[in-house]
Amino acid sequence: MKITVSSDEHSPLVDAVIEEIEQRGHEVAYFGPAAGEPASEANDWPLVTVEAASRVADGRADEAVVMCWTGTGASLAANKVPGIRAALCHDAETAKGARVWNHANVLALSLRATPIPVAREILEAWFSTPYSDDAWNLRQMARIRALERGAA
Repeated sequence: MKITVSSDEHSPLVDAVIEEIEQRGHEVAYFGPAAGEPASEANDWPLVTVEAASRVADGRADEAVVMCWTGTGASLAANKVPGIRAALCHDAETAKGARVWNHANVLALSLRATPIPVAREILEAWFSTPYSDDAWNLRQMARIRALERGAA
């Protein structure tokens, strides 16, 4: 799969996430500052997040992992892109639920609050959990798509 990764600052977590994704055999495209590069306006979290999420929405990538200090801003920005279902996850069970019940296609992580071993557990749950295909969950996803089209 093609996975986009974004972050507004480069931290050890960014490197660990990219490494973990690549070890799983996925191709990674990264949007954000390089290691050691100072923060700049060009790498503000809304910009790098939307770049990563837009590639999922238009099919240039299969999924994305977006990060910022709390993860909240990245999840908010990603969810502004039509077709994106971003989930801020702090543990593996939340990631699993986001995949099963919400068909999440973008994972948001907190640079501040996500230890690298926990990130690995989250990624394991994320990549090993398929979307549910039962009638109830499919109905919920249809409702989400209707909301995206402006229907209440």
